[in-house]
Amino acid sequence: MLVAGIDLGSGWTKCVVLDEEGAVRGRALARTRADFEKVSSEALDEAARAAGAHRDDVAYVATTGLGRYAVPFRDIQITDLTCGARGAAVLFPSTRYVLDIGAQCSRAIKLRDGGKVKEFHMNEKCAAGSGGFLERAAKYLEVSVDDIGRLSLEAGASQPISSVCAVLAESEIINHVSEGVAVENILRGIHDSLADRALSLLKRVGLDGEVTLVGGVARQAGMVAALRRKLGVPVNVPDAPEFTSALGAAVLGLQRFRKLAAAAA
Repeated sequence: MLVAGIDLGSGWTKCVVLDEEGAVRGRALARTRADFEKVSSEALDEAARAAGAHRDDVAYVATTGLGRYAVPFRDIQITDLTCGARGAAVLFPSTRYVLDIGAQCSRAIKLRDGGKVKEFHMNEKCAAGSGGFLERAAKYLEVSVDDIGRLSLEAGASQPISSVCAVLAESEIINHVSEGVAVENILRGIHDSLADRALSLLKRVGLDGEVTLVGGVARQAGMVAALRRKLGVPVNVPDAPEFTSALGAAVLGLQRFRKLAAAAA
């Protein structure tokens, strides 16, 4: 018996498959497209294959993310805040805060015992505080998104990015390039800018303890380093940070499935 959690984010769709003991058996990642049903179905098929099983072996499906209502084969939908919090708490039981830097927005979450959401705040400064801004910056700087984290660590200095509007920040980046500022320094400045915005969000939920960074941006070593410099508290990074919300959905789905099975027995 398998249970799946599917996270339909604005950039990527992630799927995690758990066995009845709660162990991860398979994962899959696909670029989100307009046809949410099709992309979620493809992700589920691939995750089931990774688990050495067939889609028909998946007994229960929990969905989360912006497209969670658009999956007709779901058994339950759960908010991404709830799933991100639970997934982070499963991976790091002592974490008190979750920082989720997504493609379109960033969120700071304060946790209760058991990985439940106590309080949260989202960024209000348009896309300049989100992961999507990094993708656009990479385009202007003519570097791969996969190289951003490494290049940022190689910077000799941080070139400040002062604009809080994504459009103005992009113009600022172009100006820096035309002035001959090193790409590495610009990237560190971008990471520092995102870290400043993250710190502001976390302070609004009362930052005073361990933080877990989730989402694909957590794969960028330069971003992690910037956060550790700015936050002044331990920052955890999962091995597969982009799957954290899908994991949380699967864990919560498994709990619900067990209750239903017990009630039917």
